[in-house]
Amino acid sequence: MQIDLKIVRYGVVIDNRRCIGCHSCTVACKAENKVPLGVNRTWVKYVEKGRFPHVRRVFQVTRCNHCEKPPCVAICPVSAMYQRENGIVDFNSAWCIGCKACMQACPYDAIYVDPDRNTAAKCHLCAHRIEAGLEPVCVVVCPERAMVVGDLDDPKSAVAELLARETVRVRKPEKGTRPKVFYIDADESTMVPTAARHESFYMWAERNRQVRGGGALHIPDSPFLQKDTLAAYDVAHDCPWGWQVPVYFWIKSIASGLLAVPAIGIALGRLSADRLRDTVLSTLILILMGITVVMLVSDLSQKHRFLKVLASPQHQSWLSRGAFLLVIYTVLCGTFWLSDLAGQLWLSLVLLWPVVLSGLLTAEYTASLLGQCDGRDLWQTPLLPVHRIVQALLASAAVVVLLPTTFGATVRTANLAVTVLCICLILHLLMILGEIAIPPSTDNAAYSIRLIARGPYATLFWAGAVALGGVLPLLLLFTAANNVAVMGLSGLLALGGLLAFECCFIMAGQRVLNS
Repeated sequence: MQIDLKIVRYGVVIDNRRCIGCHSCTVACKAENKVPLGVNRTWVKYVEKGRFPHVRRVFQVTRCNHCEKPPCVAICPVSAMYQRENGIVDFNSAWCIGCKACMQACPYDAIYVDPDRNTAAKCHLCAHRIEAGLEPVCVVVCPERAMVVGDLDDPKSAVAELLARETVRVRKPEKGTRPKVFYIDADESTMVPTAARHESFYMWAERNRQVRGGGALHIPDSPFLQKDTLAAYDVAHDCPWGWQVPVYFWIKSIASGLLAVPAIGIALGRLSADRLRDTVLSTLILILMGITVVMLVSDLSQKHRFLKVLASPQHQSWLSRGAFLLVIYTVLCGTFWLSDLAGQLWLSLVLLWPVVLSGLLTAEYTASLLGQCDGRDLWQTPLLPVHRIVQALLASAAVVVLLPTTFGATVRTANLAVTVLCICLILHLLMILGEIAIPPSTDNAAYSIRLIARGPYATLFWAGAVALGGVLPLLLLFTAANNVAVMGLSGLLALGGLLAFECCFIMAGQRVLNS
């Protein structure tokens, strides 16, 4: 059967009343698109409900939703993900840098890293077949014609007629992506990712634990589970970002605020310009910024394409915007450093606040980037931009209290740094505890918080981020703030606590089921 080439807005209707769970669509997709083992563009999820003998099995064909407003396209820094005029969300593997941001942005677990090409890939609705006037291969092979593809805007198309006649559902409509894959007779246990219990094995296979990070984490006593509901078959998904990303965010927090304490002191009249101190701090910034670039590039699966972010940026993406902010901050800081070396203190004073403000913007852009990750509800908190600035000031103060007198540290500098450190620690603790205590708006966010507060990240969070990295340095500073050893220990503990929190926040946020 051929498709009318005048179709301008493709959509898919999947009739669960017809689906028999035969996996023909999965196998045909793999054969047609040469999809490697271990990853899938389309797959069938099995969920069993009830107790014997009153048990039934429901299926869900799971795939890219070809959203009207695709978040994967908006976040891609190099336009490797793009939307065709006919509404199909496609990808260009030749442009992909392997940042995996699109995987974080997708609320449906539809994107994977191709193990052969080391680039992102996904269902593109067999765009090559549609261009030739043919139907997608999954539609052709389905023995029950459970899938229908057509023009959503043509009232005479089979898709439009089904949508007009039947009650349909889409996955995660609350995300505002306007998905164009519609399900007839959809079951709550398959549509809601956290509804079905997952065991260590499935009907015909064990869960794939070879993916980095073990994929999603399944909580046996999760309050979101439906009673007597078991995932009998599903596929595992990679945990997109590794340890490099939280470490990168942590180092960037330190680097982005290092001159903030001296700037605040000078503005308040409590400190004066100090060539040695400011040279040491700006040198440290340049070193840390170099490390952040190394950490950033190290997590890319196509490292040699990194410069595409600057050479061919997609300006909606906060990854590309952030890259330019990093460059601006580094150039300003480098100029500040050179002016200090040359003894041009007047130029240093002129540059100080532009450097500090660009640094705080560099810290804040991380919040905007995480905000584009629509698939991770934990990261959608409106307090995150403010929290990132607080973290940068906290890190700045923690490093300044560690500065020895031989590097320009004075009693007045140390006292101001201790004050800033105490204020930021209190704000930081209030913000992270507020995230835990305030009921989240979605099950996805609540699941992440449960992983942090009561799951595998609980020890790192409560002992590392809260107790040792937050409460203890505060107690030490309140009891012996003038002791050099106590100040140094407090600074180290605060920095360690920031790293612990970053690991919990980033890793737990991406370990929740999205499909």
